[in-house]
Amino acid sequence: MKDTDTADADATDDPRGDGASDTDTTDDASDTDTTDDASDTDTTDDASDTDTTDDASDTDTTDDGTADADPETADADPETADADPEAVRRNTPGRGVRPEARAVEPDAPKEFGLVQVWWGDGKGKTTAALGMAVRAAGHGFRVHVLQFLKGGADSVEAVRGEYNAIASLPGITYENLGHYGWAGMADGSDDADHAAEVRAGFDRARELIDAAAAADLSTPFDLDGAPEQGVHLLVLDEILYAVSMDLLAPDDVLALVDAAPDGLELVLTGSHEEPTYLLDRADLVTEVRKSKHPMDAGQRARRGTEY
Repeated sequence: MKDTDTADADATDDPRGDGASDTDTTDDASDTDTTDDASDTDTTDDASDTDTTDDASDTDTTDDGTADADPETADADPETADADPEAVRRNTPGRGVRPEARAVEPDAPKEFGLVQVWWGDGKGKTTAALGMAVRAAGHGFRVHVLQFLKGGADSVEAVRGEYNAIASLPGITYENLGHYGWAGMADGSDDADHAAEVRAGFDRARELIDAAAAADLSTPFDLDGAPEQGVHLLVLDEILYAVSMDLLAPDDVLALVDAAPDGLELVLTGSHEEPTYLLDRADLVTEVRKSKHPMDAGQRARRGTEY
C-alpha cells in the first residue's frame, strides 16, 4: 500500500497524539472550531454550510476525538479499501476455509519422486522423517519405514512410541532391523550381528524399491496392503549411519537411489558425517545441527521424546 493510501493518516500521524488535525474540531474547540455551545461563526448541532457538528462531515471528528475517514483517501487503493472480503479469502491458502480432519481414503501423490537426505549431529533426523511419513499417510498415500541399526541402549524400551502410533494409523507400516546396542560400541552386542542385519536391511530396501518400480505409483494402494505391493514413500532410517560405520559402502546407497523409480519419494536419514556422495544425487539435503543437547549434561533418553 502506498503511504498516502492510509485512511486514518491525519489522525495517526498527528504529533500531538490527540487525533485531531489543525482544522479539525473537538468538543473543546477554539477560534473557528465548533462546539455544542456554538459562538460567533460556529454552528450548532443543526450544522450549517461549511461548519461541522456532532454529525460530522468530511473532516469532522467524532465525539470520541478520532478523525473520520476521508472518503477520497479510503477509496484510493482498490486492492484494500474496495476489495471484496470473499475474494480476499479465496486468494489465501485454503481459500479461507479452516483446515479440519477428514477420513483417510486411499490416494496417490502427484508430485512425489524426490530424494531427501537428513544428516547431522543434532536431534531431529528420524523425527522429521516420521513427521513426513505420518503426513503422507494422512493424505492416503502408502508409506513404509525401514529402520537400520535402531537398537539403542538400556535407557530405551523395547517398544518405541512411534511404533504404537504407526500401528494405529492406516497406510503406514514399519520394520526394525536393529537389535540392542550399537555397532562399534563396547556394550555387549556383537558387531558381526550388526553387520549382518545392515546387509539384510540393504537387501530388504532393494526389494521394496524394486516392488515400487513394478507397481503403478500413480494409483492409490490398499492402505492395509503389504509394502511389497508398492509404496509411495519409503523411509530408510539410519541407513547413512551404516555407511559412516563402514557397514555399507557409499555405492550401496547410490545403487538404491539409482534404482528408485519415478514417483517414489525416498527419504534417507542418519550420520554425523556429511554424506558428500549424495550431494549430487539428492534433491533435498538438510543438516540437523546441534547447538545444545541435554544428553551432554548427562540426561538419558526420555520416553516420548527420544523413543
